[in-house]
Amino acid sequence: MADDSTADSNPPEGAETTEHAPPGTVAIADAKAVPPPAPQEDPEAQSQPPAGKQKKDFGKIFHLRNIVNVVAIFAFILSIPIMFIVIYLVYIGRYECENLLSLPRLQYAIAVFLALVFVVSNLVVYFRSKTPMIGVLAVMVPLLIILVVGLGLVGAYKVESRKIPGSPPWLKSRMHDDDEWSGIKSCIYETRTCKDLISRSYLLKPYDFTPNKLSFIESGCCVPPPICDMEYVNVTYWRIPANATQESSDMYISDCNLWRNKESVLCYNCNACKDGYFRTLEEKWLRLGTFLITISLLLATAHLLLFVATMWDQYGMEPN
Repeated sequence: MADDSTADSNPPEGAETTEHAPPGTVAIADAKAVPPPAPQEDPEAQSQPPAGKQKKDFGKIFHLRNIVNVVAIFAFILSIPIMFIVIYLVYIGRYECENLLSLPRLQYAIAVFLALVFVVSNLVVYFRSKTPMIGVLAVMVPLLIILVVGLGLVGAYKVESRKIPGSPPWLKSRMHDDDEWSGIKSCIYETRTCKDLISRSYLLKPYDFTPNKLSFIESGCCVPPPICDMEYVNVTYWRIPANATQESSDMYISDCNLWRNKESVLCYNCNACKDGYFRTLEEKWLRLGTFLITISLLLATAHLLLFVATMWDQYGMEPN
């Protein structure tokens, strides 16, 4: 019996002997048996790139956005002179007697088209990030038309420009058309161009009169050509020198025979008068043609740069 009680008091081999162990020993064993929980990583921190790379990407995006904005502002500024030209063509820029050549209709057509270009250009700038491809095509077509019209007005096309209204060859052919010139010279007379010159120079002496200060029409239609070497009495009255000879075939020499000291005649039939009116119109339409060429090239360049910068900003920032 003593052996049985001794066997019952001894626990089996491998069993835990925690019944009679001190409390501190159990706590230490439990702490060693259970491993500490692994630290959990923040998913947002995993998705974010390193701080240096993130800062670099933001810098590139900010730099590109600045370029796009600068080019957009540049395109808008370039469109502002278009509206000034539109106002000039509609309300100011029409010379006397141009309606006889049907030039005002061309002038109004150019003004309307320029106003359309102004609207299209600024709409493309405003909606540049939504439809960049459609925008650049929509603005390039009218700009190309403006460029072609400008080249025609400056006479860039050698043969074809004779059929383009407002071009130098077209204007010159109208000046030397007798039917056209008959109406133009009557119109110049009715506009009182020479009469106004008379009133301005009524008290001038021969040594005070300077033909260099006259306009093209005044010097060509109101006074005889300088090559005639006539003596000045007043603006509408010139004496022919006694020893004058007109043997040359030059058109200005032939104009000397056409000059009359009569206010209704003067030099309206002279080639110098035709040339003076031609140079007046040529100067205006050459300036307009030069403006159309310049503004079309500048705006086309600005919109191409805007298109490239916008596409780069939208699709060129993919991380490697």
